[in-house]
Amino acid sequence: MAERRAPRAPPVAAGRTTSSSHKGCCWPSCHLKRAPSHKALGRFCAGMGKLQSKLKHSTYKYRPDGIIEERTQTRACLEYSPAHMDSVSVVAALNSDLCVSGGKDKTVVAYNWKSGNVVKRFRGHEREITKIVCIPRSSRFFSASRDRTVTMWDLRGPSQPRQQFSGHAMVVTGLAVSPDSSQLCTGSRDNTLLLWDIGTGRCAERASISRNLVTHLCWVPHEPYVLQTSEDKTIRLWDSRGLQVAHIFPAKQHIQTYCEVSEDGHKCISCSSGFGGEGCEATLWDLRQTRNRICEYKGHFQTVASCVFLPRALASMPIIATSSHDCKVKIWNQDTGACLFTLSLDGSGPLTSLAVGDTVSLLCASFSRGIHLLRVEHSRGLELREVAAF
Repeated sequence: MAERRAPRAPPVAAGRTTSSSHKGCCWPSCHLKRAPSHKALGRFCAGMGKLQSKLKHSTYKYRPDGIIEERTQTRACLEYSPAHMDSVSVVAALNSDLCVSGGKDKTVVAYNWKSGNVVKRFRGHEREITKIVCIPRSSRFFSASRDRTVTMWDLRGPSQPRQQFSGHAMVVTGLAVSPDSSQLCTGSRDNTLLLWDIGTGRCAERASISRNLVTHLCWVPHEPYVLQTSEDKTIRLWDSRGLQVAHIFPAKQHIQTYCEVSEDGHKCISCSSGFGGEGCEATLWDLRQTRNRICEYKGHFQTVASCVFLPRALASMPIIATSSHDCKVKIWNQDTGACLFTLSLDGSGPLTSLAVGDTVSLLCASFSRGIHLLRVEHSRGLELREVAAF
């Protein structure tokens, strides 16, 4: 173990950072240009099956005295056959084995991330996929697109759309399914929210607010409420009974990019855009009577694009995870805001989406390197490492 003096105190007082990068690659740590070798690797993987790459992981411990302790070791990472041949915008878990993803290739892909195989590809959108939401305990799911439509698919049915919902004037940027799976709420950059009857495919309610450019929607479990983030820097809570605004949380300083609700429906997280450490935070809110801000999670240096509540069985304290355009996934103590671990996915480009795969696995979509399979481990305390990419 080597010690060296840090030039300045790190931005996060406690925690560890792991950087994983392919040996011999010269990609920048975070770049908006796609890595050109991903398609070539995808074609090779498709022909040869699973590959194994050697990844060098560097772990950094930050100490109050300014000393950085560095540990480096090489681990193997599986390269599965790729799900997409272009940037991946969104990934969602369908069940404990399968995920559904979409991106710039206009294709929705059901993928078995445990075996590393494409289960089915769905085509029907004319432009990039922006959002995906799955119906719980079902084989059905929805995709939204820049083509202004929402499509319902069924894994057990044909690859053609089962149903299509058209009603927005601009790109659809929000999808949420009601707890009883009877309603679908959609949101768009056209400032509107639409509430659909899934059974009939008819629009039951419409609401519009000036400058309310929707960035994400999330239905509160066991409740008639829909949480919504917006480019106007606000988080709104909608009552689906009439589609009226029930509450507006205090406005943030930056665009709110994403939101997630805890399984019990008591708390939610929102994510902020930003650059250079300005903004770039996640915020925990109380969804019960007080609806106050509980905690903030600061440490990313670019826009935070996604956040998830992690399964309680993973640690002795409640924890959350965030992914950012700075190529990093961070695990946080939900109660204190302390960063517990940071994994840097070098060469991945902006990280666009995060989903819980099972009790120990995360799925992280990226701009340049497809989807990353991450695993939470406890061999030396709480750690997160990349085990596969597809």
